Amino acid sequence: MAVADVETSTKHLWHYLAIEEVARLLATDLETGLSANEAAERHDRLGPNQLTAKKRESAWLRFLQQFNQPLLYILLVAGVVTAFLQEWIDSGVIFGVTLINAIIGFVQEAKAENAIAALAESVTTEATIVRDGQKLVVSSSDLVPGDLVLLSSGDKVPADLRLSEIRDLQVDESGLTGESVPVEKDLKPLPPETALAERINMAYTGSLVTFGQARGLVVGIGEMTEAGHLSHLMQQSTSLETPLTRKIDKFSKTLLYVILGLAAFTFAVGVAQGASWVEVFKAAVALAVSAIPEGLPAVLTVTLAIGVSRMAAHHAIIRKLPAVETLGSTTVICSDKTGTLTENQMTVQEIYAGGQRYTVSGGGYAPHGEIFLDEQPVDLANTPTLYECLQAGLLCNDSHLKEEDGNWVVVGSPTEGALVAVARKASLTSQSLEQTLPRLDTIPFESQFQYMATLHDTRAERSIYVKGSAEAILKRCYQMLDTHGDRIAVNSKQIERSVDEMAKQGLRVLALAKKVVPRSQSSIEHSDIEKDLIFLGLQGMIDPPRPDAIEAIHSCQSAGIQVKMITGDHAMTAAAIAQKIGLNQSEDAPVFTGQDLSQMDDRQLANAVEQSMVFARVAPEQKLRIVEALQSKGEIVAMTGDGVNDAPALKQADIGVAMGIAGTEVAKEAADMLLTDDNFASIEAAVEEGRTVYKNLLRAIAFILPVNGGESMTILIGVLLSTALPILPVQILWLNMVSSVALTVPLAFEPASVGVMQQPPRPTNKPLLSGSLLTRILTVSVFNWIVIFGTFEWIVQTTGNETLARTMAIQALVAAEAFYLLSISRFIPALFARIRGKDESIGYAVAVGIGCVFIFQTLFSQWSVMNQLFTTEALSLIQGLICLGLGIPMIALAALLKRFAPLK
Repeated sequence: MAVADVETSTKHLWHYLAIEEVARLLATDLETGLSANEAAERHDRLGPNQLTAKKRESAWLRFLQQFNQPLLYILLVAGVVTAFLQEWIDSGVIFGVTLINAIIGFVQEAKAENAIAALAESVTTEATIVRDGQKLVVSSSDLVPGDLVLLSSGDKVPADLRLSEIRDLQVDESGLTGESVPVEKDLKPLPPETALAERINMAYTGSLVTFGQARGLVVGIGEMTEAGHLSHLMQQSTSLETPLTRKIDKFSKTLLYVILGLAAFTFAVGVAQGASWVEVFKAAVALAVSAIPEGLPAVLTVTLAIGVSRMAAHHAIIRKLPAVETLGSTTVICSDKTGTLTENQMTVQEIYAGGQRYTVSGGGYAPHGEIFLDEQPVDLANTPTLYECLQAGLLCNDSHLKEEDGNWVVVGSPTEGALVAVARKASLTSQSLEQTLPRLDTIPFESQFQYMATLHDTRAERSIYVKGSAEAILKRCYQMLDTHGDRIAVNSKQIERSVDEMAKQGLRVLALAKKVVPRSQSSIEHSDIEKDLIFLGLQGMIDPPRPDAIEAIHSCQSAGIQVKMITGDHAMTAAAIAQKIGLNQSEDAPVFTGQDLSQMDDRQLANAVEQSMVFARVAPEQKLRIVEALQSKGEIVAMTGDGVNDAPALKQADIGVAMGIAGTEVAKEAADMLLTDDNFASIEAAVEEGRTVYKNLLRAIAFILPVNGGESMTILIGVLLSTALPILPVQILWLNMVSSVALTVPLAFEPASVGVMQQPPRPTNKPLLSGSLLTRILTVSVFNWIVIFGTFEWIVQTTGNETLARTMAIQALVAAEAFYLLSISRFIPALFARIRGKDESIGYAVAVGIGCVFIFQTLFSQWSVMNQLFTTEALSLIQGLICLGLGIPMIALAALLKRFAPLK
């Protein structure tokens, strides 16, 4: 029977079949899996292991949704009434501008959503499988029916599996079945009618392994999975709504009522003064049009989207858009040491075995170097205890090394990779030992036990090899091996002194032990290694700090952000590393251990987390208490994590940061941000970008609102004084579109300001419109009104030509806007810095925007078609220069505002 036929005929009955029958039907092997050729053929025939994405709303519907904004309702009503009054040009321009605004918003939102969706797709789920007898790590989309998948704690199940082997396996299936408690799995076949939630011999797509290990055969991919049958699509939302955009929406609705009130007031005053209601209505429409910041929502959206893209370039992928804003307020970053602050390339430097201290040369995972005793190379044949210690590290190990492009890399754990590398320096290899000492069973490493154990067979006996923290191993040992390999009573104090001496050098210390068991024993449990172990030795290794992480820590400290290291390492090791990377300035700086934390109440813990920068031997579940303690002190916390037990802390933190390389799927799903390079420096870069995004949003608000403020003041005061309107509704619409698009959008592309990481974090309770920002908006609004009203009255008084006066008033306002834009952007300061030889990024988008505005305004006044549409008049060169000159005082005003009402 063909594989495709099997999938169709038995898709709901895999739990009923014996595993051997499942393997036969899927034409696969329970030990070696599929062949690469067969897997490729099935992939070509059946397609990728992906669920069909839900259909997006049609483009037309998404376009029409652009009109669903309270502020645009006013424009649409104004356009209808103006058409009713047979003011066809005005009505056409109003509808035209509204349409252009909708098009711009549609395009920008589509680009933003597509960018975020592309970033989400770049975070792929990986699966560990066996093909041709070799363990491989592949994208989950490459899985096919019959693949043999390996699962361990923290993994997301990549396809529907019929389990073939399990060890203490527990799976969280809440997303599929609603069962809140992880399910313990079993292998026995079940009756055909067994309900989905009770199929304990199956593991389903999207479920999370919370404990243990397992193997299983893929029986369903893509739409053939239970998730596919239930249309439970496992995909991330690409919502662009954030706390800031919600504030803007609320502000817009408030502004709507204010605008309607002012428009009604204007209409009432005009009619009361005896003016024609048609003319007064036009004035009211002009006021409403002038006060509406049509482009603000689009500018906010594109600014956030650009921030997300920039962060991705710095290896930080934002999964939840509010994180962009929160990053700018972060006050504490809690980071694991391994791989984030360090190179994640462990190297064994010292070994303690048989009461003697050995040193090791060579670095990284390259198996090049030697083992020395008193500066003399050792011969393993004459050092049986050293041999046993190296052998234990190689056997109790799930990782291996491979050479890629001349570089040695570890497939698996960096710590285990170091043990493999040092054993190879002594000519010991996994391949040779696996033949003479085959593994029979394993207890995988779990943080709550702090050890791993393996059972091996020899001709004479069977032995359990154990590796783990010195504390966990030593308390289980009653004997040790001396220099000659003979058993003697364990000398705990001497071993503890060696552990402390290694730890003071910043070495991570692993202890190794063994236990001889009866030949009849074929499996191991935790109870087997509770006591009677034989201590074999210590291996001290170091993971050197990342140079860029050291620099990033200094940058964070300058920015008022505390950096705290939370690690499972020994306290002395953690303290040594902390001093090297600049967290602790002195050797006597406090370092709290997980044991210390467990004895503290909440008040004591809150004080402790404020005092110390380093926490050692911390269990993952204690991270949650640390986060809560920091938050109780009012801190905004970013927390890194990679394990299953890190998920609660990642969710509790204001910014959960998961490791994209080493992180488990549970950690990734709980996080707001992923680091694709697992590097602390990427967090610092993301914080800087978060601050830049917020600063650019403030720039956009500070620019666009005064434009509308000046225009609306002009209309209102004109009506109150019963003068001719200095600016017409259609001209205001033109101005607003030019200001919103050509001048405001470039602010979204502004690079980071110099010193952005030397400023303290922004308080989260700080209002959107601060006193300083309101002062700036009001002052610039008054200046813009003076420019419009003053220019109009001056030209009318000297020429009597209202059309010319309005044209020059508009051009003078645009000139003032351009000067104001230059004053709040980084373009001029960065340009002068470059001239002085400093390396600063120049935001050319502002210059491009101003150049485009120059072209648009030239057409606005000089092109006859535009003269007809917008009631403007061509200007002479002298008149154009006069308009430019009228905007120059903005430079002096901007300088004063920079001092007395700075943007911050």
